Amino acid sequence: MNADNIVGVRGLTAGYAGQSVLRDISFKVRRGEIFMILGGSGSGKSTLLKNMIGLYSAMAGEVFIGGDGIVGARGAERERILRKFGVMYQGGALFGSMSLENNVVLPLEEWTQLSADARAPLARLKLQQVGLGEFANYLPSEISGGMQKRAAVARTMALDPALLFLDEPSSGLDPVTSGELDGLIRSLSRNLGITFVIASHELSSILAIGDRVIMLDGGEIVAEGDPRELRDRPTNDYVRAFFRQGEKRAARCHDRTTELFQNRPLRHRGLSALGRPAGLSGGRPHAAAENPSRDLRRRHGAGHRHRFAGQIPRRADRKHFAH
Repeated sequence: MNADNIVGVRGLTAGYAGQSVLRDISFKVRRGEIFMILGGSGSGKSTLLKNMIGLYSAMAGEVFIGGDGIVGARGAERERILRKFGVMYQGGALFGSMSLENNVVLPLEEWTQLSADARAPLARLKLQQVGLGEFANYLPSEISGGMQKRAAVARTMALDPALLFLDEPSSGLDPVTSGELDGLIRSLSRNLGITFVIASHELSSILAIGDRVIMLDGGEIVAEGDPRELRDRPTNDYVRAFFRQGEKRAARCHDRTTELFQNRPLRHRGLSALGRPAGLSGGRPHAAAENPSRDLRRRHGAGHRHRFAGQIPRRADRKHFAH
């Protein structure tokens, strides 16, 4: 595989119970770009993404991650490939019984030999990079949906991978919050050099941050290229219809909020205009975050921890979400 490409999909056929959903899919993802997989509901976006990360076994073809084929990899070789990338599942998939910091610590605990004293500062740094440094001790239920998505992105970054896969990151978010998440993704890509592969049907996000896209329909790739060029010069009727639907209204909202997020420091977001993590120059965290356990006791009583006793994940489940 060319050194400029970090992902290669070659002749991939995938499906369920012997029935193919995707047929002979081939494309490449370049290092440092935001690559998006488009299509309507049921087009196979998530199926393609799950085959790319090795969650499903392909019926035919191969997926290369940094030059290594994942389809037939087993044992230690498979684990070595899995450590090359991070995954954000649809909805974030944070463990509700664990603080944001402990959610981010999880991959470090499962995949490294670092001590607990070394893991905690790294987890807090990742939270700072997504603007959540002040909320490290909060539970997912105590923050907004947009903040949960950012915490999930922080967890994907725990092992410092060069490649992140995101499945419908804007799903369930209002347009303003979705635009802020777009700005975060763009900042991480441009300032840290991270490559993103994102499955999405959100037209405004696609136009705001997508460098290059493929579009799926009927189990095949029907278009590939710069999303703005595909919008302006559609190659077929399906592409034309996809980009026409709601484009003007949604794009105006997302473009504005993405611009605000990238160019103006906002409270709790922790990214400067240059993308450096906030809070590393000795600044004091927001007072509300200094003792969140005291806040919890005040709201839920001294025994609040017992409310989550049945939610501690089994080790097998933890391993599944740790890369």
